[in-house]
Amino acid sequence: MKNALGREIPEQIGERELRPFKGAFATTPTAQKASRPQKTVKPGENKVLSSIEEAIEATGLSDGMTISFHHSFRNGDLLVNQALDACARMGLKDLRLFPTALFPVHEPLIEHIKNGVVTRIEGSMNGPVGAFVSQGGKLKAPGVLRSHGGRWRAVEAGDVKIDVAFIAAPQADPYGNANGIKGKTPCGPITFCTVDAMYAEKTVVVTNDLVPYPAYPFEIQQGWTDYIVVVNEIGDPESIASGTLMITRSPTRLKIARLASEAVRASGYLVDGFNFQGGAGGISLAATKFVGEEMAKLGIVGGFAMGGGTRLLVDILHQGLVRVILDGQAFDTAAIESLREDQNHVIMDPGQYANYDSRGCSTYMLDAAFLGATEVDLDFNVNVNTHSDGQLLHGIGGHQDVASGAKMTVITIPTLRGRLPVIVDSVTTVTTPGEVIDVIVTERGIAVNPRRENLKERFLAAGLPVRELKEIKKEANRLTRPPRKPIFGDEVIALIEWRDGTVIDTVRKVIGWE
Repeated sequence: MKNALGREIPEQIGERELRPFKGAFATTPTAQKASRPQKTVKPGENKVLSSIEEAIEATGLSDGMTISFHHSFRNGDLLVNQALDACARMGLKDLRLFPTALFPVHEPLIEHIKNGVVTRIEGSMNGPVGAFVSQGGKLKAPGVLRSHGGRWRAVEAGDVKIDVAFIAAPQADPYGNANGIKGKTPCGPITFCTVDAMYAEKTVVVTNDLVPYPAYPFEIQQGWTDYIVVVNEIGDPESIASGTLMITRSPTRLKIARLASEAVRASGYLVDGFNFQGGAGGISLAATKFVGEEMAKLGIVGGFAMGGGTRLLVDILHQGLVRVILDGQAFDTAAIESLREDQNHVIMDPGQYANYDSRGCSTYMLDAAFLGATEVDLDFNVNVNTHSDGQLLHGIGGHQDVASGAKMTVITIPTLRGRLPVIVDSVTTVTTPGEVIDVIVTERGIAVNPRRENLKERFLAAGLPVRELKEIKKEANRLTRPPRKPIFGDEVIALIEWRDGTVIDTVRKVIGWE
């Protein structure tokens, strides 16, 4: 069957019947939320266990079950590998992995896939694991990629039932309260796994800093926690940041960022109370910096800035350019420090941030947002999951959630990467549909979605270089070599879910290249 974008979607995979994407806001939820397990303890009952292996035994984890993890340590995470190694030693098989995201540090997972310890993955696969699956690394069922808000929705809706949630907590107490902003190795908010802790059959908090009761703030609460395990290391905060989280120094990319900030100024949204989100890419970070400078020039005080927290957003807060930072994850140690010290740097969870099945999302309060892409097409559809070679190398993050909510969603991209075109006729994979993308900014000009003629008129009046997207593409193509096109097999290796649980696209196995 075909969805609203004309993408071919299987009617069913295994026992799961698929629902095709119908539009960004076409779905109206009518079902009840999933039930949560009832739990109790008696006064004085000990929750602290001596090892991950003991926790696996205590939870009753067995073959075929689902285990979840969060990614607040990003490429510094150690717990996924520790827990899966323990599962392998104990002879467990056929596990479904439900992480918020995987990173290059999780490359050892490939051996666990080969050995049958992990046979299903529902979560973003960044780097080696994604490449392995793309090239035929066999899973029992296609992977499922969801946005931050989409993952929260899937748990609340009962689409995914978690048997055991493993939570890496930089600080915890013996009763199961835990947080991510204190301790020996703070990583920032750990609220990505709040929904896991609430809905999992069993919740295991793993910490390297057990402190006397109470550990606070209560990101994870004692009433959700079954067991606590103390280990030597859970992650490295210095590896939270990566190359994509640094402001670009490229003159071309700085030009794109400057144009993006000028587009915001011309949009009419840059007034007192302006709310915005900066992306994690180098260009988007630079654009956020330039918008902050514009706010200072105009004497504007914004309502809130939203991230991933970065030193850049903290500086904007300290300059008095925004009243509040709303933060779901930290992208550097400066943001972690600010979360401890700044009253107006506020932790939020993905449910508040972007749960489609709710009475409101923080993303819906955004005026502008800067996001990146691996590809965009002439219908303004955006791909952030695969490259032009077809390989699954990136997760969704909050891309869909933010694009859906912001009054002006700005995609900042160079027209070429390594002499390969970024603007294409049709993206390899649709992550975010063109109906929620407003502006594409390149070094060769600004393209405005035909749905937003009002923005186009404002940009032209401000003297900005507005061009048709097909013209920018044609100009860039003169400087490129023909891209190597992937040859796809029939096997679906991953599903891309829209934030309402419908399927917006599939990723198929790459069997070669033309």
